[in-house]
Amino acid sequence: MKPSRAVLGVLGCLAGIAAQAAPAARTPFQVRCEDSISKTISVLSARQNGYTINTQLSYKMLTAMKGVASRNQFVLGLTRTESRVQIGLAGPMLQDPVTGYECVAPKISVELTYAPVKVYVGSEFPVGTCGYNEILAHEMRHMQAYMAHLPKVEKTVSAALAKRFEGKPLYAPAGTARSALSFEIDSGWLPYIKAEMAKVEAVQAQIDSPAEYARLGKVCGGEIQKVLVRTRALR
Repeated sequence: MKPSRAVLGVLGCLAGIAAQAAPAARTPFQVRCEDSISKTISVLSARQNGYTINTQLSYKMLTAMKGVASRNQFVLGLTRTESRVQIGLAGPMLQDPVTGYECVAPKISVELTYAPVKVYVGSEFPVGTCGYNEILAHEMRHMQAYMAHLPKVEKTVSAALAKRFEGKPLYAPAGTARSALSFEIDSGWLPYIKAEMAKVEAVQAQIDSPAEYARLGKVCGGEIQKVLVRTRALR
């Protein structure tokens, strides 16, 4: 996925500004900016916050939590988390009263995290039973999918930031550089990163395939299916 049109619009604007301030021969202001202030830096970190296992809720409650409406669909276990993206912007700036321009070397920090993953297994399946172990193993696949996705997003976003800023200062009319960068981050980079994080849901959907549900219904000598039939009969 590429940054949005809003980002590209800002990029074009800043590129045009830089072109005006950057003829073939470097101006004295460019020399000051490019040789004296530090280079653009983008720092991206990804952090995983572990998981907990909850066995207090019935599969009917888990089904309601997931929002499954079909009478014949049941959620025996559930894995939930929340992705979080934090972006910080700093960096040194120089101004030139002669040209009315300023330059900034952005220091962008991006932190990607998952809230602690919550893994649920239906209370009808006691810890240590075959049914519990099979359901938990299924949910661990969901958790591992979240954990494996995080470094992929880190790599993708790091490459995109590096390509965008190239370690060079940005030029803009005095008093506008930071606001332009903030707009670019809020309207372009933040949605872009969140969309990259959300791509893991396609992997999660593949784990919950019809074939996997059919398999769970047959494992453990039909133990899981027997629990479903028994609890449904008690309604």
